[in-house]
Amino acid sequence: MSVFAKASAKRSARAAWTGLAIAGVSTLLLTACAQGGTPPAETETPTGDAGDALPIAEGERDLALKLGTILPQSGALAFLGPPEEAGVQLGADDVNGAGSGLAVEVVFRDSGDTTTDIATVSVTDLLSQDVSAIVGAASSGVSKTVIDQIVAAGVVQFSPANTSADFTDYDDNDLYWRTAPSDVLQGEVLGNLIAEDGNATLGLIVLNDPYGTGLAQFTRDAFEAAGGEVVAEALFNEGDSSFDAQITEVTAANPDAIALITFDQAKVITPALVGTGYPGDKVYFVDGNLADYSADFTPGLITGAKGTLPGLDVGTLGDFTDRLLTVDPALTDYSYAAESYDAVTLISLAAYAANSTDGAEIAKYLRQVSGGSGEGEKVTTFEEGVALLEQGQQIDYDGPSGPVTFDEHGDPTEATIGIFQFNEDNTYSRIGDG
Repeated sequence: MSVFAKASAKRSARAAWTGLAIAGVSTLLLTACAQGGTPPAETETPTGDAGDALPIAEGERDLALKLGTILPQSGALAFLGPPEEAGVQLGADDVNGAGSGLAVEVVFRDSGDTTTDIATVSVTDLLSQDVSAIVGAASSGVSKTVIDQIVAAGVVQFSPANTSADFTDYDDNDLYWRTAPSDVLQGEVLGNLIAEDGNATLGLIVLNDPYGTGLAQFTRDAFEAAGGEVVAEALFNEGDSSFDAQITEVTAANPDAIALITFDQAKVITPALVGTGYPGDKVYFVDGNLADYSADFTPGLITGAKGTLPGLDVGTLGDFTDRLLTVDPALTDYSYAAESYDAVTLISLAAYAANSTDGAEIAKYLRQVSGGSGEGEKVTTFEEGVALLEQGQQIDYDGPSGPVTFDEHGDPTEATIGIFQFNEDNTYSRIGDG
């Protein structure tokens, strides 16, 4: 049975306990506070059912939309910061270049990681500047530390990279959104991939935070459903610098494969693990640590190792990646750049549809402009979208991250999970979709 078939079959069986029992979940594609303008007369909150499209006022807009970011400029996910910030800036540039009457200003701030309170300081600063929405964090654990503060201020929080399933049913007053899929999906693909590679037993080294333990659980579920056995699981905490105990615990069980569900701790864990004699091609990586290790590892250390990462094949997005390089010519990794770009575009389209920069008003239209109301003409750029919105028409935006279509929880209902393999020089290449 293919990864796709296994993931689809298990999704229905687990829908109730994952909190993802939403309309249409069985068709998920696994190819894997500021004020402004005048809101429309009718602003009742939609229920999330198809056909609940709020009216869109015709006419031009004159809106100044201020966005903040809490993306990782430091900490364990700092390698994700440059592509995410480039995606945000490119999105803002495209909005401002459209001449729509909506102007976007972005204030960039650091999220750090959960070993610091950088995110709280950044959010406090951004809220003092009356931002309408905050893009970030990348880390699910970091978002957990600030989501209540953001929601209480009536501001939209929109993450391009949070994947913890905990956010699906979080009490967020409909203000939390994300363009990254829940780890339910990545876990299914990863667990089935490891099994289909012929591994009967699996060890896990896991970051003890909402992202790590959640993804580990969904990976375990999929692997065991495919007939495998998880023989060891060792946890560590963010901020730990030595992982000898975890490596010893897992290798003692002699697993056929080991999955590292970590952030950049993989830079330390991987060479130490392979140094014990464990084969590098039996190590599996995830979105939190799938990175270019050519400057970190000796050549050939993990040749043949595999990993998973949500998102479309950047090789099919040549124009988009070329344009990202005009923002940041030093980019070598594009992880979550498209999701960040789409976050800015969707927020901007929702603000235009609402004719308001109030966070709660924007949130009312986010599902709608993504096509989640079941209505609207397909558009693929901000400029195409506002041209229709100005005429009072409904739209369905799909951007470089792929189809979005938010469900009633603010989660995307479609996602692509890429499968990657490491080369001799410790860079990685896409070899397929889960």
